Amino acid sequence: MNVKKTILASLLVCMLPVAGFAKDLQIGVSMALFDDNFLTIVRTAMQKELQKDNVKAQIEDAKGDVSQQLQQVQNFIGQGVDAIIVNPVDTNAVKPIMDQASKAGVPLIFVNRRPSAELTGKMAYVGSDSELAGRLQMEALAKDLNFKGNVAILMGDLANESTRERTKGVKAVIAKYPGLKVVQAQTAKFMRNDAVDVVSNWLTAGDDIQAIASNNDEMAIGALQALGKNANHILIAGVDGTPDALQMIKNGKMVATVFQDAKGQGEGAVKTAISLANGEQVQKVVDIPYQLITKDNMAKFISLNQK
Repeated sequence: MNVKKTILASLLVCMLPVAGFAKDLQIGVSMALFDDNFLTIVRTAMQKELQKDNVKAQIEDAKGDVSQQLQQVQNFIGQGVDAIIVNPVDTNAVKPIMDQASKAGVPLIFVNRRPSAELTGKMAYVGSDSELAGRLQMEALAKDLNFKGNVAILMGDLANESTRERTKGVKAVIAKYPGLKVVQAQTAKFMRNDAVDVVSNWLTAGDDIQAIASNNDEMAIGALQALGKNANHILIAGVDGTPDALQMIKNGKMVATVFQDAKGQGEGAVKTAISLANGEQVQKVVDIPYQLITKDNMAKFISLNQK
């Protein structure tokens, strides 16, 4: 009888969860767009961090479609993921995503693009202060212009928080100096080819422009392509610190860019997601600082933001 009791007790112990054993985490990731150079670097950084932490993940491309991104989030919830990371297509349209995650009790982390809605419960944002990027960029241009000249602004996707805030930062600096004036401000949707078209139209119209402040590097490079041989006559600055932009600075084609730490954002989003999934407290806003890059300091940034 004692032998039977001993065997039964052993079986029960085996059936109990082992103290301190952590279950495998699974995270769902929805990116606004795979076909974007900077976001590709963010995504690669996330993939490396997920692999390093032995976390299973499903990474989806929303292809710039708000409804598709919401469907991806709903699918993640249905699959029982432990946390969701979203790089929002439209920072003004995140409420349905937040409602779905909140209702399901799944931690939700936004990365790179800050949602316009207030973060509540198990939510966080990992990214940078977009207005500061615009200020840093425009201060560099203002200095090279000797604080006099007409400035055109290449804006990103108008539905994006970073577009509004970076443009706001640029305009705030221009307002400080009476010799500076905004003569054009038009969206090129963060895309290089769109920027070629926009700047070509400005040139055709005969707009008097001495500098272009671009909301990202891709549009800045598009502007350079449109300008062609006239590139040396108009000062250009971007945002992101991509390898292509650093090469343009090295060649004297761009005045500056603002380093946005893609690796820091990607790693930070994963670490925050893991912490929330494990029931830990995190900051609502995890700030990844911006840094100005010019020809004088670009050497230390060359190995960063690589795909």
